[in-house]
Amino acid sequence: MLKSLFHWKVLVNLLVAAAVFVGLVWLTFRWLEVHTNHGKEIPVPNVMNRSVHEAIKILDDSGLEYEVDSFKYDPKYRPFQVLQIYPSAGSRVKDGRTIVLKVNPRTYAQVSVPDVLDRYKGLAFRQLEQVGLKVGDTIYEPSIQRDAVLRLLYNGNSIKPGALLPRFSSVDLVIGAGPQRNITIPNVVGLTVQEAKAIIKQNLFEVGLVEYEDGVGDESDIVYFQDPAPGDVRDQGMQMDIWASKKTPAEMGRKISELTSMYRIKIDMNAPVYIDEGADYIPPAPQRREPSQEVPRPTIPAETAPKVETPKTTTETKPKTTDPKTTTPKSMVPKTEEKAKAKKVVVE
Repeated sequence: MLKSLFHWKVLVNLLVAAAVFVGLVWLTFRWLEVHTNHGKEIPVPNVMNRSVHEAIKILDDSGLEYEVDSFKYDPKYRPFQVLQIYPSAGSRVKDGRTIVLKVNPRTYAQVSVPDVLDRYKGLAFRQLEQVGLKVGDTIYEPSIQRDAVLRLLYNGNSIKPGALLPRFSSVDLVIGAGPQRNITIPNVVGLTVQEAKAIIKQNLFEVGLVEYEDGVGDESDIVYFQDPAPGDVRDQGMQMDIWASKKTPAEMGRKISELTSMYRIKIDMNAPVYIDEGADYIPPAPQRREPSQEVPRPTIPAETAPKVETPKTTTETKPKTTDPKTTTPKSMVPKTEEKAKAKKVVVE
């Protein structure tokens, strides 16, 4: 068996197989050198602080690929200025290597405007600051929504929630200052319904009932009656009802009279005023009447007179006696009759 292993034919086959293997390995490495440009390196050119257009042209001339990435905006640098480069300038790379350029964008990154309409102004301020927007001017205008955000303005133009604005942009807010008082009602009789609605809104009122004579609802109909009446004074936000027809107001005289009797109540200031005296009415107390001088003065009978003999000089001690009949002042007697007489008057 050993003789067959060292046979010259076997040795030849082994040598041929080894030669083929070595040849394949050499060809593989040679192909890699050619394909990857082994030993041929290009230094990365220094394009720092150049504009992105200049940097791209330099990299193209050097045989290098490029990739542009927007960097965080820095107002200290020019827009589209190259701030960073990877690999760094001076590094040796192969031909066709991709170079990443970090470029300063034109402005800050855009953010979405939050929905702060009809919300309290303090909450709106916080939501705008959280997304990176600044609150500019606060403009107050009459509105029944006091301290609520009515509109958003950017550079004088109205914007809607969801609009994209550069970060740190200033947004102006239109805020309600409360309802305006004592506004004169405009006259919309003779105008079309469309024109009347526009006039009502311009005067800070709300459109209420719109009654069409034919019930079709054509806004080209002419207004022949309104409530409240023209010239009346109301507060902002009050509703104005209008009646419209295809006929002119002159042709709707009968209907206008009916509506006037219903909505224009007149108060006669010269009419007598009646006061309802209900069951809770309390009559005034009877006035005190002075006793008549013709009332006879009562006299003490002789039988009951006290038998006290006193000199004339001692008459000052008479009021000190304890006898009720003798100590009754004269002024008390008319009062007793006066009380009885007052009661008699009340009963009658």
